[in-house]
Amino acid sequence: MPQDIAEGRIVELTIDNVAHGGRFVGRHRTDSDERGRVVFVPDTMPGETVRAQVVEVKKSFATAVALEVVSASPDRVPHVWDEASIDRAPLERAGGAEFGHIALPRQRELKQRVIEDALERTGGMTREVPVAAAPGDDERGGLGWRTRVRLHVDDRGRQGPFAPRSHEVVPVADLPLATEGIRLSAQLDQRLPGVTAVDYVQYGDEVDVIAMEGAPERGRTDTIVETVGGREFELDRSGFWQVHREAPGVLTDAVRRAIDVDAVDAAGWSLDLYGGVGLFAATIAEVLGERTRVTSIEADEVATDHASENLAEWLGASAETGRVDRWLRELAKRASKAERERLSRGVVVLDPPRAGAGREVVEQLVGLEPAQIVYVACDPVALARDAKLFAERGWSVDSLEAFDLFPHTHHVEAVASFRR
Repeated sequence: MPQDIAEGRIVELTIDNVAHGGRFVGRHRTDSDERGRVVFVPDTMPGETVRAQVVEVKKSFATAVALEVVSASPDRVPHVWDEASIDRAPLERAGGAEFGHIALPRQRELKQRVIEDALERTGGMTREVPVAAAPGDDERGGLGWRTRVRLHVDDRGRQGPFAPRSHEVVPVADLPLATEGIRLSAQLDQRLPGVTAVDYVQYGDEVDVIAMEGAPERGRTDTIVETVGGREFELDRSGFWQVHREAPGVLTDAVRRAIDVDAVDAAGWSLDLYGGVGLFAATIAEVLGERTRVTSIEADEVATDHASENLAEWLGASAETGRVDRWLRELAKRASKAERERLSRGVVVLDPPRAGAGREVVEQLVGLEPAQIVYVACDPVALARDAKLFAERGWSVDSLEAFDLFPHTHHVEAVASFRR
């Protein structure tokens, strides 16, 4: 490897692209390498020149931390979170707002580029995917949306997020991405000895503060209620729920638009996979009507119990506990001819974890031959990877919408509809 790209070396880089994961792409060129080695750098953006310190060198790329902006982009703005600014040393920068130095419209353009690049490079398709803002975000400057915040606690009892790509706790004085209720409730200067993490959870006008010495204890005694479109959903206060205050409504509306009522039969059998507390199963039932037969599948037993309650008004709705891959495998073995016929007239909605659904789940879904598949994605590369698996089996993307439900971070959500 060239000696001038060794770990610890400070180099000057011009940034020309954005990469998945909140990093940006520069190239370190030498007389012997005009094309240049790819160097991934956070805290910058395309069009900038920065001084950066190399922290890791691999065969085909290197990783660096930005130290100083030599030439700024016109889209650079003062960071929305002082504790995450490039003015601080890398291990003193708060993680969780890696796009906070970029003007909000430009953030969405960069997220669009990441999605489209993933679809082209990994999924083998070319598609324009604009990223839409959530209601109220532009008016608030992309702030005040987080209804769930987890802070870690160091051995001195100080609260804060980890520094990026580190387990170093960065004490903070404010949480600008959090809701006003959390910002008012979080006593960030309070020392919490013996605690490993603290969760701040807002639901409605209430804020819970959950201090943990390890994994959170969960159970029905910790039930809270969230409201989406006038419908109430009960869930465990430590359980999964969309973080952005508007995300449940935005995503259920997108799923509602994606379901083709002309292709899907309410009397068929629809599935909500990785169903949580039944948010999308309820959406399916609302779209298809009171005759809907829908089953929600979720690995978390507590969430499944809540889903049963949340879906109780529909006689044909049910919730089962199980890992999706295993549940689908068992379904393929035991499904009767009549059940397979009903499945072929239903819709499958899946909201997999960040790693995506994967080959086995995709193959099992294709084997069911549903009328339609709607995929809710929190990771563009995982979506593209699964889209390629679907395409290899004769399914193509019919519609695709993307949403900026994590302003000032690199994360982006998408809802895709697949057809045979």
